[in-house]
Amino acid sequence: MEKTISYTHKKSKRAKRMRLAVYCDGSVVITSPFGVQQSIVEKFVSDKKQWVWDKIQFFNSVDSKAIRTFSHKDYLENKDNALVLVNERFEFYNKIYGFSFNKIYIKNQKTRWGSCSNKQNINLNYKIVFLSQKHQDYIIVHEMCHLKEFNHSRKFWALVEKTLPYYLEIKKELRNHELFYI
Repeated sequence: MEKTISYTHKKSKRAKRMRLAVYCDGSVVITSPFGVQQSIVEKFVSDKKQWVWDKIQFFNSVDSKAIRTFSHKDYLENKDNALVLVNERFEFYNKIYGFSFNKIYIKNQKTRWGSCSNKQNINLNYKIVFLSQKHQDYIIVHEMCHLKEFNHSRKFWALVEKTLPYYLEIKKELRNHELFYI
């Protein structure tokens, strides 16, 4: 008998695509843009069924005390440290790249480590301070390279590789951190 996945479906004005999240308590949430038919949502969940079960099993297998959760207080206590760290590493790498940018913002994001806007602003998650330096550097260089290549083309990855030749390995490692720091 096939297990069904129970989930909460949230519709968002800001969503551009469907997103599926499994949380450490085992709850499953799918977020979709308005106007997406329920049958498409169900197919999306069905296609990701094995991934969802793997995540649920993972969370059931780890000690819940090992999973760090964050509060608004954590953000307030760490955002200044994050800004100092990011500015230092940005300055270090920008000596190599020489990119111009507008401003760096430290945010309390739930699903992203960082982003780069078309206004040349860099947004980074304050939780970056809890990562190792190689992971911090990957996130910073990744967003910095979007100042030149606003995509994930070969040119973009070549820019990242210029200073982080082992970026693929670091990127893979960082995916594991998402479970603990979001």
